[in-house]
Amino acid sequence: MSHCAAAADQSSFRSLMATFATGVTVVTSTGADGPAGMTANAVASLSLDPMLVMIGFDLRSRTLTAARMSRLFAVNVLASDQEQVSRTFAGKQSEREKFTACAHTEHAGVPILDGTLAWLRCTMTAVYPGGDHMIVVGKVVDMGGNGGEPLLFYGGRYRMLDRACRAGQAAQ
Repeated sequence: MSHCAAAADQSSFRSLMATFATGVTVVTSTGADGPAGMTANAVASLSLDPMLVMIGFDLRSRTLTAARMSRLFAVNVLASDQEQVSRTFAGKQSEREKFTACAHTEHAGVPILDGTLAWLRCTMTAVYPGGDHMIVVGKVVDMGGNGGEPLLFYGGRYRMLDRACRAGQAAQ
């Protein structure tokens, strides 16, 4: 058993959390100023009955402002070929520039990005404080997707599933 302790500081915390592989999503909504979107990996399923997801929104997020106004948001699960989409929505350019650069379709009040692995459209049901973030819970009202391979984030870098992993899945 390996047991190594380190002082709890922000840099150590960030490094430790980088050892946890996550999927990459873009959360989208529409507010008073039009569509808004942000790259997020603080996303998780919360409940099957009812179907709920939770998202961590930075307190300064324009997408949080839009979602709070409309009470609707979508979680777009990015496919392995959508690293540039993630980078675009992680940037600080205007929302108009982000959505001009990425093909999307409005679906029942929220933008759904083209070519994603999957998407969930949600109504906001609860908001909780979470340090420098807000934890938003959404009830899934509809969903869809195209299938394919996921875009992953691990160790501060974008990753894809290993070919051996994909081959093993196909053999099952």
